[in-house]
Amino acid sequence: MKTQVAIIGAGPSGLLLGQLLARQGIDNIIVERVTGEYVLGRIRAGVLEQGFVDLVREAGVSERMDREGEIHEGFELAFNNRRVRIDMKQLTGGDTVMVYGQTEITKDLMEARAAAGLQTIYQADNVTLHDVKSKTPSVTYEINGVKHHLECDYIAGCDGFHGVSRQTIPQDVRTEYERIYPFGWLGLLSDTPPVSKELIYCKHERGFALASLRSASRSRYYIQVPLSDKVEDWSDDDFWAEFKKRLPANTAKNLVTGPSIEKSIAPLRSFVCEPMQYGNLFLVGDAAHIVPPTGAKGLNLAASDVSALYKILTRVFKENDKSCIAQYSEIALRRVWHGERFSWWMTNMLHNFEGLSINGADDRTFEKFMASELDYYTGYEAGRRVIAQQYVGLPYEELE
Repeated sequence: MKTQVAIIGAGPSGLLLGQLLARQGIDNIIVERVTGEYVLGRIRAGVLEQGFVDLVREAGVSERMDREGEIHEGFELAFNNRRVRIDMKQLTGGDTVMVYGQTEITKDLMEARAAAGLQTIYQADNVTLHDVKSKTPSVTYEINGVKHHLECDYIAGCDGFHGVSRQTIPQDVRTEYERIYPFGWLGLLSDTPPVSKELIYCKHERGFALASLRSASRSRYYIQVPLSDKVEDWSDDDFWAEFKKRLPANTAKNLVTGPSIEKSIAPLRSFVCEPMQYGNLFLVGDAAHIVPPTGAKGLNLAASDVSALYKILTRVFKENDKSCIAQYSEIALRRVWHGERFSWWMTNMLHNFEGLSINGADDRTFEKFMASELDYYTGYEAGRRVIAQQYVGLPYEELE
């Protein structure tokens, strides 16, 4: 088989890239190691920056998102018996975010790809990338023990942190930066009305909590837990009781509880791989970078990678201009590091680090620094504007 662009991974970034390329007449095939049902079973973030929303619209897959997604103009920070609203729309001159679940985005993209007759190969075993520095890279994989060979011009590695794409880049070529946080987020999804129409980020002496939502009838809530905790340690009743303690009192009284649809613990890490390009292989999304979910940047950074690569490949195939290829890693990493810094900063400010010495200062001093940071940035309009601008997302860069 032959294609112009081989995309490794059928998550939202791979599917979005494939849809955008197809609309420009650029042939692409997606190779995915698991089933489509498994991909849809991943419960992930649902806060979309305007840039991501615009890309989905450009891909022609926005009908349900525009109908069911909720525009959010602000969110709250709750700490020290204070509640500070970050009015994103007012502070940024009109920018907002949309709340629409990643599972729903993925489903929409899958259905659009199938309707367009674009090829996705699921349950591909032993996926291997070959000759990525040559003019004729290729991908091999096995289906039911039978080996297949896919020739292509370029490979987009959208296969996540544990995928084969990043590992294809030699160790002496790539540099990896990582910070592991000594806690995780226990998340619970339930068919209950959200406790608030806007997200509430709570800093509490018992630990961080986040009141989030997927729709007017579906809630997504999180609490900070030690990495030693396991999901089975937490019954639904235990979660609700602890979550309620960390909410502002006047909000907690409105909390509606119910059985969990899904419950999981996500460890927190900051991770970046440089470069994000090796020959004709481009890393996209979690294959190259992971952020703590505190700043709502994971899926959105993947979208900005897609945007940069889509522009580059469109110029390559439509204008036969290959000089722009070398811009990818620099453009993508510039925005990635901004997102990493913001997510690290929000995580440090809002979580409880008591007894956890990882920040180069004793716990009490670090907590004082972060309390002062939070007080300053929420106490002044200029500080709130910084938070708002980063949260709605920095502009996408254009090619030179």
